[in-house]
Amino acid sequence: MTQHPPQTGPRNLITDVDGVLVGHASDPNICTGVSVITSDRPFVASYHVMGGAPGTRDTDLLAPDKTVSDIDTIVLSGGSAFGLDAASGVSDALRQQGRGFAVGDMTVPIVPAAILFDLANGGTKDWDTSPYPDLGRRAYAARGDQFDLGTIGAGYGALCGTIKGGLGSASLHLSGGGMIGAMIAANPVGNPCDGAGRFWAAPYELNGEYGGMGSPKTDGQIYDLALTKLGALHPNQNTTIGIIATDITLDKAQLARLATAAHDGIARAISPAHLPFDGDLIFAISTAKRPAPATPHAMAELCHFAAACVARSVARGVYHATAHPTDVKPSWAAAYCDPLSWKKS
Repeated sequence: MTQHPPQTGPRNLITDVDGVLVGHASDPNICTGVSVITSDRPFVASYHVMGGAPGTRDTDLLAPDKTVSDIDTIVLSGGSAFGLDAASGVSDALRQQGRGFAVGDMTVPIVPAAILFDLANGGTKDWDTSPYPDLGRRAYAARGDQFDLGTIGAGYGALCGTIKGGLGSASLHLSGGGMIGAMIAANPVGNPCDGAGRFWAAPYELNGEYGGMGSPKTDGQIYDLALTKLGALHPNQNTTIGIIATDITLDKAQLARLATAAHDGIARAISPAHLPFDGDLIFAISTAKRPAPATPHAMAELCHFAAACVARSVARGVYHATAHPTDVKPSWAAAYCDPLSWKKS
């Protein structure tokens, strides 16, 4: 039975998962950025897409029937298709370290990546040479177990339906031991809150982590599996992408199921979600520091908690977004806490 209420990890970040490291790099002039997730050793990964307009690199290799099992880094980037170049910068850094997939005498880094559209957020986009390989290298070099939320990394230039988006993260202890965490760059067609600024993800909030604005409080009951039977649309400017991580040992098929279930967190935190204009994609990774799930219930809890961490990460990213001089939309704080501070047209 799930504890009431469940407990976050010590940082309430995806880096609470044993072995996980995260790095970010941002460019305030362009209003974009890159985020990477890596580990102290290769990890198993898979993914699932539910949006109609994804932008990806090397994701087919993560399907359960494909040859590659272990990878070293995953990249989330702004920049739309330009942002896929960030993975090249990370690949260069991995090759210098001798990390990657061994093919004869060569080592080939496999760097899956997903991008979001942030080309209409007011930043300067007149580069002659893509800035994304360098942003990728910088993000990988900055890897560690602590990072800020909001206007950072892949979430730096993110926009939601009526307010700024951002990068968020959250974690939860599993009842049988171990940890699950999420990191999400929220840039959806839809909106993460109602017209009064209350987050749709309010029922999942823990410890006032996004302002305690939420409607009905559930005292953790919404996490308990014992209670179960076991805005305006702006097409082509959107995507919510992210990563679920756990230290529980899972194979690629189980990780594909985990990523699929985690998409429920997007639907709970953003309304509407998974539209033809969204590129919604979630990676799932296992650092395999702990044994495999001992029971079907344990796998079910992983899936349930994954969705909850995603929902909380969306809200946390938006809640912590900060103002920028070129903003075309207000941050959550400006819109709902200090509306007079937002520039009027």
